[in-house]
Amino acid sequence: MSKETQFFDALRNVFIGEQVEGESGFVNLMHIKSLYYERGVFPRLQEDINRALERFPEFREEFFDRLYTFFRRYFSESGSIYFRFTPPHEHVYEQVYTDERDVTLFWKTHMLYYVKTDRLFRSMVVEIDGFKFFFDVSSLENKRSNEKRTLVYDFKERRDDATLVFTVTYSERGRQTNIDGVRRAIKNALHLNQYTAAIPSAEILKRAFRVFERQSEVDYFINKNARQFLRDQFNLWLYQYVFEPEQRQGTVWTEQRVRQLQILKEIAYKIIDFIAQFEDELVRIWNKPKFVLGSHYVITLDRIAAQDRGVAVLERLLIHPGMESQVREWQELGMVGEDFSPKEVWLEELKGKHLHERYQYLPIDTKHFPDLEGLILALFNHLDQELDGWLVHSENYQALNTMLPKFRGRVDFNYIDPPYNTQYSEIAYVNHYKHASWLTLMENRLVVSRNWLGSQAIYCISIDDVETAKLNQLLELVFNGWEKSFVTVVHNQRGQQSKNFSVVHEYLYFLYPDNERKYISDRPRETSDFRNLRDSGSESHREDAANCFYPILVKGNKIIGFGDIPPDDFHPPAANEEKNDVIYVWPIDSNGKERKWRYARQSIETVADKLEAVITSKGVQIYLSKELQMARTVWYGSHFDASEYGTKVLKEILGERIAEEFKYPKSIGLMEETLQHSELLQKGTGLVLDFFAGSGTTAHAVINLNREDGGQRKYILIEMADYFHTALLPRIKKVVFSDQWKDGKAQDGGKGISHFFKYFRVEQYEDVLRKARYGDDDVPLFFQDPYTQYVFLRDSKMLDNAETGDRIMEMNPANDEIRVDLSKLYPDVDLAETLSCLTGKWIRRIHPLDEDPTKAGVVEFEDGTSIDLQNPPWQFVKPLIWWGE
Repeated sequence: MSKETQFFDALRNVFIGEQVEGESGFVNLMHIKSLYYERGVFPRLQEDINRALERFPEFREEFFDRLYTFFRRYFSESGSIYFRFTPPHEHVYEQVYTDERDVTLFWKTHMLYYVKTDRLFRSMVVEIDGFKFFFDVSSLENKRSNEKRTLVYDFKERRDDATLVFTVTYSERGRQTNIDGVRRAIKNALHLNQYTAAIPSAEILKRAFRVFERQSEVDYFINKNARQFLRDQFNLWLYQYVFEPEQRQGTVWTEQRVRQLQILKEIAYKIIDFIAQFEDELVRIWNKPKFVLGSHYVITLDRIAAQDRGVAVLERLLIHPGMESQVREWQELGMVGEDFSPKEVWLEELKGKHLHERYQYLPIDTKHFPDLEGLILALFNHLDQELDGWLVHSENYQALNTMLPKFRGRVDFNYIDPPYNTQYSEIAYVNHYKHASWLTLMENRLVVSRNWLGSQAIYCISIDDVETAKLNQLLELVFNGWEKSFVTVVHNQRGQQSKNFSVVHEYLYFLYPDNERKYISDRPRETSDFRNLRDSGSESHREDAANCFYPILVKGNKIIGFGDIPPDDFHPPAANEEKNDVIYVWPIDSNGKERKWRYARQSIETVADKLEAVITSKGVQIYLSKELQMARTVWYGSHFDASEYGTKVLKEILGERIAEEFKYPKSIGLMEETLQHSELLQKGTGLVLDFFAGSGTTAHAVINLNREDGGQRKYILIEMADYFHTALLPRIKKVVFSDQWKDGKAQDGGKGISHFFKYFRVEQYEDVLRKARYGDDDVPLFFQDPYTQYVFLRDSKMLDNAETGDRIMEMNPANDEIRVDLSKLYPDVDLAETLSCLTGKWIRRIHPLDEDPTKAGVVEFEDGTSIDLQNPPWQFVKPLIWWGE
């Protein structure tokens, strides 16, 4: 193969990339790249090269060899542009150190946006033990972001040659392959009455599935500034190529040689400029504000009834046809029994009609009442301010970037528990870039989320040993000038076994602006007696932490020892039990409930000299010293245990089947303690953000703290996984209704809380790639210079829906008017929330349409401005659907 052919093949692969089957925005993307390359740049580039080399035919082979040598370093199989190929003999490609810093963090993908890691599936034949299987991925809808989804296999048919054909899809809402169902379908296709050797066994099917899944995997990135990156790298490469004596063996500087190198640089710059055109377009799509879609609200009955006209609205809800599906949801969530009737929410007494105490915190989900949602929202004069939380179903960068104008400077505590990059908590990056991809993912999201922080905010990150060193350096880069504290959390006394050490800890990074004011509170304390050793948290019952239930022995006013943990069936008669002049002080609260001490029995003796016994009118109380009250850099306690206080709590709330999806969910006890280390949150106010939300432990902790002290803390949770609907959303509904659960059922005596939150999804990068329309006709693509002009200026992007062909925008020159019909783009656009995020204005009221009260007519913002939702002004809609220059 000639150097010229080799170069153009490589360049073509950059634009066309791997051939991917199925339905995805990436397939659309590859089509667009191929189109612009084949019809646009390729013919023009060949002409320009031939013209430039006319005078130097002897330079042609070297010319293409050098271009190929340079460009092959920076392009991956997904078309991403970065330091892909860096052999050890090559020199450093860019200036790592700067004038401002003597040490800085460098990684291969630092100049990129991390999009996702996915497998490039192709339809293929697999043969196992005499059986032939064909896997059809033509209708596979590829992952939209980096959500965790498994493949589902459905038997389609048996061909005449005995090949068993399967369709392959990604799982939706927890759906899994039904092996028994597959075998039954094959049996029926063979018209057999019983299973025979002609039907593959379950093990053979699983092996075939595993073979199919061993297909190529690729990381998707977008270069933030491809033109600058490639030009910088080319200049360094050219310098090395020309002046390295061991490689050039002394360059003879003739006029001809100088002109040849000038041609090499000119053509390379033209290629770079065109490549950058496409990469810049992807950056625009990645960072464009996204639509808010599929919004609904969840509100407890008491919150509706408490508003003016609220009782009348609630009465309409209870007799609405949608109440049937709402009751069914309450039953599935374990809140009410099978015989429950909506009439039971009311109690008729002499003093009048009021909500039943047991049912007042039942959560209404407005998805069941689409025609009454506007009526419910109209009850509130300051809608956004009334909300207690927001649950967002989205890849987190897209949500953070889209919602930033609305929440800029408003977050008081940002907590995240990102993937630890271990076998139990990893994203399956392509192996040789595992750490670089993780750093890029984190850097992208840390940078944008920092802009959400208020002036007194704390940023808190959970991590373990695998990435802690790299995270520490990254935080120095992103939070330069901030104070940083490193907390070791001893969360697993049994330890995670390895050959050399038993790992019993993980870490928390606390970041805050400076040391000039107090951001970190003293050790979390009870509101009634802040130095009491007795823990009064909601997860503090004896059965939840038996090793924290024991007597402290007091004689006079001195602590003389600590008793053993009693059997489960032993219950002390009182908090203070006297035996032979020794008082046995038990962790029993003023209501007679068995609680726990803050320290486990195996840990209490290590802090014995920091405890104090005080005789009060209520008996002997045990206090912590001031030293123990301050926030410390080592935390330990059984209530931090992930298996005991993460998995166990999750199983009790959601049931075992759903809880099994989560490996080591965060302890609710640890989360509550973490949040209380914020001075602001401990006062009962503040907004908490968690954009790696998982099963929703952070919101659960916020709700628990509010339930305990009557606070008004709020939360925003962002989660992209499918379990947003199967675990996170149900969990929040459940813990709002009650704080007592067992096997997924609410228990008698549970305490609910008045609550109001919104949930929605955000348009994704993949959605845009699917719907964006780029030129595919025979009209010339370029009018002037294909390398530097904005070649996408003529494309309609999302003015048309590429999936359906519908026209989104209509122009009326006679009236100087542009009208958009966004329902032709997405059927469930929440335009009020979309515009709120776009403008940064909080919603005061949403006014229904006069002629159709079931539809939103006008959104009124807190600053007094309003926007017509049925005919929104073009200047507001344009950034959402057309991102041209």
